[in-house]
Amino acid sequence: MKQRERLDAIGKKILGETRSRLYLAMPFLGAAFGSLDFRMDLLTRTMGTDGVYIRFNPLFLTQAYMERRKELVRGYLHSLLHCVFGHIYSYKQKTDRQLYDICTDIAVEWLVDSMDTQVLMEVPRDFRLECYQEWESELGILSAERLYQYFLKNQVGGAFQMRLAAEFVRDDHCFWPKIPDEPENPQQNPDLPLQVREREEAWNKTSKRTLSELLLRGKENSGEYGCLERILRAEHRQRRDYRTFLQQFAVLREEARMDPETFDYGFYHYGMQVYGNMPLIEENEYCESRKVEELVIAIDTSASCEGPRVQEFLNETATMLMQMECFFERVQIRILECDNKVQQDIPIHNGKEIRRYAEHFSVKGGYGTDFRPVFSYVEQLQQRGELAGLKGLVYFTDGQGTFQETPTRYETAFVMSRDDDAEEVRVPEWALKLYLDELSQ
Repeated sequence: MKQRERLDAIGKKILGETRSRLYLAMPFLGAAFGSLDFRMDLLTRTMGTDGVYIRFNPLFLTQAYMERRKELVRGYLHSLLHCVFGHIYSYKQKTDRQLYDICTDIAVEWLVDSMDTQVLMEVPRDFRLECYQEWESELGILSAERLYQYFLKNQVGGAFQMRLAAEFVRDDHCFWPKIPDEPENPQQNPDLPLQVREREEAWNKTSKRTLSELLLRGKENSGEYGCLERILRAEHRQRRDYRTFLQQFAVLREEARMDPETFDYGFYHYGMQVYGNMPLIEENEYCESRKVEELVIAIDTSASCEGPRVQEFLNETATMLMQMECFFERVQIRILECDNKVQQDIPIHNGKEIRRYAEHFSVKGGYGTDFRPVFSYVEQLQQRGELAGLKGLVYFTDGQGTFQETPTRYETAFVMSRDDDAEEVRVPEWALKLYLDELSQ
């Protein structure tokens, strides 16, 4: 027993020192470092995480600390980033979990290799560099999800998977939370799914905090931290649905309507003083509401966009905005019909108008698609003092067109139908890609 306690103490001391080295190099990960404790676990020959602990084999840690200390540092960060990116929870939704496991390891190793930090720097082997070059030319950012879809499409064989695993696997995934689709005995641990969801949400918040801390450090250290900011931005864009995307543009404003949840305290106290036990309840005539005030909806009317798809998008968007009670009494919503230039600019001032527009819209055909004129047109409107409070633009398209490289000052989403062509479309890193079949979810 004393021998076990001594090995446990040695392992925790090694991981504590490793965490300190990483924290000095990357203090913005402080919340993430504080979210994982250490626990000895002889089920693994190396180390891994379950989202609560870094579980370790003390003999592996001791040998790595003495002979391969930089490998140990990278292994710690590797496991931590699996939690930050939510890999340990998202894997359960995949049909080929073994392949997804490898993709998560590749994504993390690619990120760590991109960091210009002395405590992590290793000379990558030729095979690894060749893989990075090929995948980056196809995918841009090497996120686990993009790699997974890419490998599924290209039907990567088992032999190549084994070679990838030998090159990129660094920690043990056996501790990742396992929730069976149909539990054989739901009473055995009925709280397990809830516990996992709570941990997943906690790591999602930690990930967002990490991104905020990273952004506060500005651009001076961007090279030192490699592609971390880009990946965190991409991960959180992927986690938002269309409804959330619209809701984030709501602004808080007072409007004239009865508020049943509040009342005038003056009348209340007057009634109590005059009548003793009879308060006078008078609802306030003004209340604060959080609704959409300004929004641009661009519609690709080029020949490649089908009328029924556009109609479906408009119907879903109008319905969603009406259900959410998103409109103030007067709003500024601009619907831009466009192909290689802006053909029409239709102002919308209330919910009835957007419903009427959706019901009578018809595709008139057009030329090729160029997305840039829409953003130039919006810029001109803003220079004239219109859309000064614009927070978002939704662009429905098939994705076949020329994107601009400069990020917008407002959030932008390209919405398209989910088909083979749309899956291949790569929107700019500063924009969000959503699919039509997700609008009503």
